[in-house]
Amino acid sequence: MTAPKDTAMDPLIRLDHVHVRHRARSGGLFRRDAVHALTDATLEVRRGEILGLVGESGCGKSTLARVVTGLQRPTEGRVRFRGEDLWGMTAADRRERFGQAVGVVFQDPSTALNPRLSVRQILRDPLDVHRRGTRAERESRVEELLDLVGLPGHTLEALPGQLSGGQRQRVAIARALALEPELIVADEPTSALDVSVRAQVLNLLVDLRARLGLGMVFISHDVQTVRYLADRIAVLYLGRVVEEGGAARVTGAPRHPYTEALLSATPSLLERPERIVLHGPVPSATNPPSGCPFRTRCWKADDACATVFPAATEGVDGHRWHCVHPQPGDGAAPEPSPAGAAAVTTTTG
Repeated sequence: MTAPKDTAMDPLIRLDHVHVRHRARSGGLFRRDAVHALTDATLEVRRGEILGLVGESGCGKSTLARVVTGLQRPTEGRVRFRGEDLWGMTAADRRERFGQAVGVVFQDPSTALNPRLSVRQILRDPLDVHRRGTRAERESRVEELLDLVGLPGHTLEALPGQLSGGQRQRVAIARALALEPELIVADEPTSALDVSVRAQVLNLLVDLRARLGLGMVFISHDVQTVRYLADRIAVLYLGRVVEEGGAARVTGAPRHPYTEALLSATPSLLERPERIVLHGPVPSATNPPSGCPFRTRCWKADDACATVFPAATEGVDGHRWHCVHPQPGDGAAPEPSPAGAAAVTTTTG
């Protein structure tokens, strides 16, 4: 069967009502509870755009990344690649067509790169596995990749342990680009780096998107970083997408209270000096609360929030949120939290 042709306006990757549930042993030898890692996620990534995924540790960001890269098969729902069902493809098609179209940059370059291989071998490996070109063409591509990420030629003979953290991450990015992918999934690519190096790596990713027309999924717990990098942002909480839209709109006029709390918990030199505090227990992914999962910590929650997960409300420019009592849409200050409440924390995850 011939795969449908896509246009620049069609999604490169689309998730439709995707659920991921894991089985975890708890409460006894034979009892297994379901861990709701991802619930009813519907998202898409278009060619040349950057989608930012933000949320606290354990919210489902990395699970969603594994679904996008084909490393995790959904329990329910569909993943479409250029309009075709990814898991309806044969294994060979999925490996050849999809596997070469998606590159991955992991969180910690010191563990993502084989310490026994030189940079030259690391960059050649995907080219050898997929039998790209002749030996001379592969060597030329390796040198081209090194230049693309701004590393000097002598780096090719170095081992990962002889490089700085920023240089190792550049090598990891070059490896992800080896097969000329259309999409890069970057899972917390700067969290293991020194602050002085983070901006360099972020600027490199922005430059590569502009030069190569890459689509990108950028995952981070740091809303301000994603705000700088992304075209669109999706906010996850306990495995659910609670808000999605253009980066400027989601961060400038957030409608979901959790988005507002995340923004207030992330340092900014420009705005939002007053931190929002949250009360109530952090829910478990094995026993999520009914209705809106954020209601156990939300200062606006009432009985209506416990009934069902709110349907999406559509705003302007594709801005969507799931909330019975959304924040004002004009960027006004949020309602005060109860006295003595515990502050929201955002940790790397």
